Amino acid sequence: MRQNDTHGRRARHGTPTAAERGWDDSLYEGEPHGGDGSGPGPGGSGAAADVSAGSAGSSGSDGARDAADADPAEEGARPSRKRPKRKRRVLRWSASILALLIVGTAGAGYLYYRHLNGNLGKDQLNLGERKLDKSDPNAEGQTPMNILLLGSDSRGSEENIKLGGSRADRDRPPLADVQMLLHVSADRSNMSVVSVPRDTKATIPKCTDPDDGKVYPETTDKINTSLQHGGPGCTVATWEEMTGIPVDHFMMIDFAGVVSMADAVGGVPVCVKENVHDPKSHLKLKKGSSTIKGEQALQWLRTRHGFGDGTDIGRAKAQHMYMNAMVRQLKAGTKLTDPGQLRGLAEAATKALTVDEGIGSVKKLYDLGNDLKRVPTKRITMATMPWEYGPNNYVLPKKDDADEIFSLVRNDIALDGKDKKKPPKKSPEPTDPSRPKAQIPVRVMNGTGSSLQAPVTGRAGVIAETLGQQGFDQATADQTPKSQADTTITYAQAGQRGDALAVAKALGVPERLVKHSSAAQEVTLVIGSDWREGSAYPKSRGGGEEKRDRKAPESADALKGDDDSACMDVNPNYVW
Repeated sequence: MRQNDTHGRRARHGTPTAAERGWDDSLYEGEPHGGDGSGPGPGGSGAAADVSAGSAGSSGSDGARDAADADPAEEGARPSRKRPKRKRRVLRWSASILALLIVGTAGAGYLYYRHLNGNLGKDQLNLGERKLDKSDPNAEGQTPMNILLLGSDSRGSEENIKLGGSRADRDRPPLADVQMLLHVSADRSNMSVVSVPRDTKATIPKCTDPDDGKVYPETTDKINTSLQHGGPGCTVATWEEMTGIPVDHFMMIDFAGVVSMADAVGGVPVCVKENVHDPKSHLKLKKGSSTIKGEQALQWLRTRHGFGDGTDIGRAKAQHMYMNAMVRQLKAGTKLTDPGQLRGLAEAATKALTVDEGIGSVKKLYDLGNDLKRVPTKRITMATMPWEYGPNNYVLPKKDDADEIFSLVRNDIALDGKDKKKPPKKSPEPTDPSRPKAQIPVRVMNGTGSSLQAPVTGRAGVIAETLGQQGFDQATADQTPKSQADTTITYAQAGQRGDALAVAKALGVPERLVKHSSAAQEVTLVIGSDWREGSAYPKSRGGGEEKRDRKAPESADALKGDDDSACMDVNPNYVW
């Protein structure tokens, strides 16, 4: 339902409201608990400890039943875990990093870990039909990792209705209103987080619900509706379709988890440039720095009207600031030494999380958290997909800039532009092809289509013909549909590398795009959306040595993890 409540402020300030820009206010329907939002409310500093008290002494299967029957009125606890087929958890991204860093610190032995494992919700990673291959390892054998962090507007429990708003929406399938891709570099030297606004126009691919077998046909819609097409696995499939980035894992966390985890670190420091009061989210803060916890932290993360231009773009930046500040709190030495607090936090985190089956245990989350802790705070970069307003209330990817930021992530290049120059690969390379050109079978595929651009008809045939003219008599065009952002030449066996390099040289394709792939049966050229015209690979795409000064474009509004001076712009309509 679209709202048109200007709160009588536009006449005074002359600034368009979010509703007048066409943004959906449904996230704020109803009255979230917490009064005027000026304090943490019932979700305050005792939240984590309260959960601990409710679960003390439980272990093994008995502990799991105790947790399942916990009183939903307890702060940080969930209502009964009755799961019709698969209960979709109420989600919120903000505690994801904290959950990864802390879940393993409970330190209570095998039985308690088994109990925590029982708390976790698990779901299938990808529900689409066109799954991308995993990222290739670098020359040292290290592999980058991509985790999709999701947040929904579900009100599927009493506690989350109290925290999140409209009871009338309790039975409505949730929308994935917050979506962030967390990319960890192969060498773990840096981390990039890219947000996509919830109203981004996207191709949602055909997805099949694993619970009931319902098939959702491919459609074009706002990206936040993808969660309604069978679950988070369809949102993963949509991201892969849109960005060309393979997703390794997803994580989702609920409102109550945000409250408990903000309390566990003693609050999170934030900053606003003016006094702000957003009646929709109930956030009320004075100009300057504040430390927020409990429901006030949730109010910060939900605030949209009060920040920036009153749209989701400003809210994404506020979430980036919060996420960076929370990581800084942990890295600066925030101590979590109280056993009861730790137990409560472990309970709250595991009950709040739904993850893919690949990280569906506390041990795996603990290992993942240790992996992420290796990234220095100063090398964490938060950014928003470059965008522009489109018709019918859509947000559209900004053509060249959106392509650039997704390309950086795909190629494991840091958004901060501070990657060190790497020496040439030391792998042995033949001085000439292992076979004459006429004896090299080459399979050519057209991967120029994506959710951002339609495919260029006939590209595989054009390039196969070009190769034929250069002596590759066995080059053939494969008409199998394919979607790939970056051009690649793959080969199956080490002895075929010389053949692949000969194909690359003939077309001007840089050596960095020649890769080994166990899935390849022969030398295979996939023409990506980076090569949509011409018979030679465009020099502007890096025909020589890979550029190391590439970084996120200005339109991505990047924020560095160690920037503790960042302060939110306040929408003048919501200054008090």
